[in-house]
Parts: sequence; structure tokens; C-alpha cells
Amino acid sequence: MTIPAFGLGTFRLQDDVVIHSVKTALELGYRAIDTAQIYENEAAVGQAIAESGIARDQLFITTKIWIENLSAEKLIPSLQQSLSKLRSDYVDLTLIHWPSSGAAVSVKESMQALMTAKEMGLTRQIGISNFPIALMKEAIEAVGIENIATNQIELHPFLQNREVVEFAKQQGIHITSYMTLAYGEALKDGTIQDIAQKHQATPAQVVLSWAMQSGYAVIPSSTKRENLASNIEAARVELDAEDMAQIAALDRQQRLVSPEGLAPDWD
Repeated sequence: MTIPAFGLGTFRLQDDVVIHSVKTALELGYRAIDTAQIYENEAAVGQAIAESGIARDQLFITTKIWIENLSAEKLIPSLQQSLSKLRSDYVDLTLIHWPSSGAAVSVKESMQALMTAKEMGLTRQIGISNFPIALMKEAIEAVGIENIATNQIELHPFLQNREVVEFAKQQGIHITSYMTLAYGEALKDGTIQDIAQKHQATPAQVVLSWAMQSGYAVIPSSTKRENLASNIEAARVELDAEDMAQIAALDRQQRLVSPEGLAPDWD
């Protein structure tokens, strides 16, 4: 089992907006969709998938367990609720969305509950999100490296998260980048605009291509058909070594997502 390099994110999209986004994306050829319990859109995503007519085995669906459901007694029932909303017997990937605040629930307890869910057939793969190195080590100790499909982290040209990436690579854990376009800020960067002009591509395509060529999976979201269509073409943009080096030089440790009371001790 592998993680698709390209998928659709649904963060902040709800109701008819997310239904339209998912259905449009599926029409355009997207086959991986990322959602989460806290997004409160799993039922809408499930409706969009059902109405698309695309066979379940053609899709890769990811959801994420919210912090209130990380305990052994709550995790599996909460995932079963997610499956009901998504109208599916299983998801392809289930992640711990954020580490438990103040370690109220241990990483070991949550990861072992996820492993049980995998053994029950509720999820094909399991993984983590927003885990720094110290907590990645705890997750590895709890279930073994071979059972951690990915660590989904904020990663964009202005926050390249090199320590976490390097550790994950050493361990053989795949990285999924979220916020890859930095809330659109990366699209305004002069260096990225110059590279886009050079390749007759959009700035978004350049950033997404950079992430995928770096070995990361990406899950950009959009509500506009033209952007959804453009983004999926990012894989066709081939950046050269000079382009990659120029984007690497944009790193400035600019973290955009660090919720108070929720964020772990970042590396």
C-alpha cells in the first residue's frame, strides 16, 4: 500500500461547498480525498462520493481522529461513526490528527487502538499528523515503523520542516505536506513567479511540483473548477535542480498552523 502523491484536501469546506469541490475534483480525475472528524464534512464528502458513481475501490480516502476520540475506548467507535458518514465500510488511511494535549492520552494508547482498527478492517493503513520527532519515536515504539504510513505535517516553501523530514526519511516514513501553498502566500513570491514563467506554469503548479519532486504527497484544496483542473496538472511540471535549489532557499521557518493548547513542542 502506498500514499497517492496527489489528492484533494477539504479543510474549511463544508456542506454544498465541499460537495461541489469533491464532485468537481472527481470529474477531473482526482482519486484521493482527505477529510477529518473535526472538519465536520465527512457526511458531505460521503454524499459527494456516492453521487459521483465512482467505485469505492478506485478511491483513496483519508480521515483523521480528533483529540477527543484518542482514547482506546473512544477511537474505534468514533472511526465507525466516520465510516457511516462517509458511506464506506473502510477508509484507506486513518491518522491521529494532533497529539493528545498535555499527553492526556498516550501516543502508545492511541496508536495501538488504531492498529486494532486496522486489524478489524476499518482502515487499510494508519499514520500520524502534526507529530514532531519525539512523538514520532513514541509512535514507532508503539506499533512499529512498518505500520506508520505517513506523517502529515505543515510543509511549504517558507516552512520546510527539515529536521522532521530527515528523521522520517531515515525511518522510511512517508511525508504528506499540508498547507503546501502557505494559504496562497507562496503564490505571491517573486522567485516562485519567475520559475512559473520559465516553465509556462502557474505558481501553484510550481509549488506543488516542488513538493512532489521532493518526495512528499500533497493535498491542495480549492472550490474553483479552474484551480482544481490546474492543480492536478502540477505533476507534469518538471523543475530542474536550479529551480529546486531556489525554492529550498525560501525556507524561513514560518509556521502558519500552531493552535494554542494543541500544538506539540515543534522541532
